[in-house]
Amino acid sequence: ATVDLCERAGKPLIFVVNAATPRARITSEAAIALSQHGTVAPVTVHHRTDFASSMIDGRTVMDFDPKGRSAKEIEQLWTYVADRLERNFRRTVFSPSQAAAVMSRQTGFGRRVVQG
Repeated sequence: ATVDLCERAGKPLIFVVNAATPRARITSEAAIALSQHGTVAPVTVHHRTDFASSMIDGRTVMDFDPKGRSAKEIEQLWTYVADRLERNFRRTVFSPSQAAAVMSRQTGFGRRVVQG
């Protein structure tokens, strides 16, 4: 259902294999199955106790153990997602057809523009 919604909305989609058991065959099988429906992030977030431990007092794994495996996975995932967002932004905002449409539109920043 989510894939269909993204396709109908024309929005990009990235699957993230999350809470995966380290070195389990099912993890790679899940990534393969998901890849049949779209892009799978190259970073797998594994199930580790430091996620639960960090949540006890409202921290993230980066706060709890900045040099730990979980923190590295989250950092790598964010780097990947941020890069994809940046490339998508540049492709959509700076494309010639989009730029012309934005330039020709009058905007009122939330206010109704009265045309005379």
